[in-house]
Amino acid sequence: MSMADLIEARDLSVGYEAADGQLRTVLDRVSFNLAPGVALGIVGESGSGKTTLGRALLGHLRDGGRFTGGTLSVAGVDVTDPRAVARSGLRGRVAAMAPQNPLSSLTHHLTVGAQIEEILRLRAGMNRTVARDRAVALMAETGLPDPARLARRYPHQLSGGQRQRVIIAAALACDPALLVLDEPTSALDKSTEAQVLDLVAGIRTERGMSLVLISHDLNVVARVCDRVMVMRHGCLVEDGAVEEVYSAPKADYTRDLLEAARPPKATPLRARGAGGPLLRAESLDFAYPEATFFGSRPGKSAALSDISFDLHRGETLGVIGESGSGKSTLASLVCGLRAPTRGRLLFDSTALGALAARRNRQQLRRIQIVFQDPLSSLNPRLRCGESVMHAMRHFLGVGTREARERSIGLFAQLGLEPDLFERYPRQLSGGQQQRVAIARAFAAEPDLLICDEVTSALDAAVQGQVLDLLGSMQTRSGCAILLITHDLGVLRRMAGRTIVLDKGRMAESGVTADVFSKPRSTTAAALLSAAHQIERRSTKPIPTLETTT
Repeated sequence: MSMADLIEARDLSVGYEAADGQLRTVLDRVSFNLAPGVALGIVGESGSGKTTLGRALLGHLRDGGRFTGGTLSVAGVDVTDPRAVARSGLRGRVAAMAPQNPLSSLTHHLTVGAQIEEILRLRAGMNRTVARDRAVALMAETGLPDPARLARRYPHQLSGGQRQRVIIAAALACDPALLVLDEPTSALDKSTEAQVLDLVAGIRTERGMSLVLISHDLNVVARVCDRVMVMRHGCLVEDGAVEEVYSAPKADYTRDLLEAARPPKATPLRARGAGGPLLRAESLDFAYPEATFFGSRPGKSAALSDISFDLHRGETLGVIGESGSGKSTLASLVCGLRAPTRGRLLFDSTALGALAARRNRQQLRRIQIVFQDPLSSLNPRLRCGESVMHAMRHFLGVGTREARERSIGLFAQLGLEPDLFERYPRQLSGGQQQRVAIARAFAAEPDLLICDEVTSALDAAVQGQVLDLLGSMQTRSGCAILLITHDLGVLRRMAGRTIVLDKGRMAESGVTADVFSKPRSTTAAALLSAAHQIERRSTKPIPTLETTT
């Protein structure tokens, strides 16, 4: 090891205890060095060990995990020794991490500003006033609008993209020498993604900071990183400069990942089902309540304003917009988690109760949602298979044996290994958790499926498999899909029609191919321009690969 190296790993191995008590290896003899100031990207399919390696750099493993062999040091600290980590003050000041699931990482009963302030006071020794000002400044640096106002909000009052940027701001709070980002842009629209990546790249250069970027998006890695490691089944498959690995991959698996990253072809416009619309939204408004000394009052700033659309059986309607534009809020209104302040929803020509508690069992079964953050939506006390079986027993009335057989079949269709059936959600990778959430939604045999950023945690290969599965299940069942996404490739592949939201209002709607080729709104044009900008500013191998056959 060179004395200049910030990280040294030698034959590092990590295992997790399975439900049967057996130790399952998730990192298998991984070795690498990283010098200060270098940006390293780690790519690979869900469950390949990317996040486990990232957590290991801070000496932190999920419950049931332990270091089983080899060595790992960061800034001279043996991170496999919890006593050394505690003595060194490693976390926060030397190395910091922005985890993949921001909602489960933030404390729900504290405002987001207070949580960043706490880090600055405890780790950097700032007083309350200085910490508060610095927290707002950090939120502004990560592109959050009106940071002073958002600092007073709670995590559930922010969009997924806004929560992700709060997590990044918190990680940067104490100027760490090493920043570990686990899927930092998976919840961001393309324009915000470009801003955040530029921000991270600028801070890294200015501070001479090392960066470990875990991502399933090869374009993101190409844009930000100098070096890339490809992982599969816990093993290091390939390691080298980004340009070299992308242009001349040595491993077949690397070539498969690059092939999967090719932009998808546009989906043909599906024929609408017979009869009237399955779902109709009429002039929906929604404003988050504002806290007062005496309780709460209706908010003055509308999260959604005058939203109207139809969704027919068998079709997919896409919803795009920048982070904070109201996409996830719209999903919560349709599934009954929040009630509109004005307007109404009709389902099969029948008025829907504003909240899920006012809807009958069949309406609840027929409208299912897959959330952006699967770990927060899955019951942590239920094994993954039990969550899927419970949905079948509750909504379909099937017996335990039949529910188990059908649930195992859904697991297989979604590429989930049989042993994951008996694991708890926290014992799965982010991508595996999302596929369990999708299986649970389909277990109820819905007529309307709301997909809120369902592929944001998936690598390109698994994303394609899941989208193919969604398309085939939609064809068989005739279900409609309300597809909320920031990924224009997913939108192009799945949605026949698209709604563009801008600050809670409908900026544009129409056939997806027309929105892509001839955007009428500045919002749609900006999102498309940002997506092209990321592709142009990434290294060239992926665009080059697109033209090969």
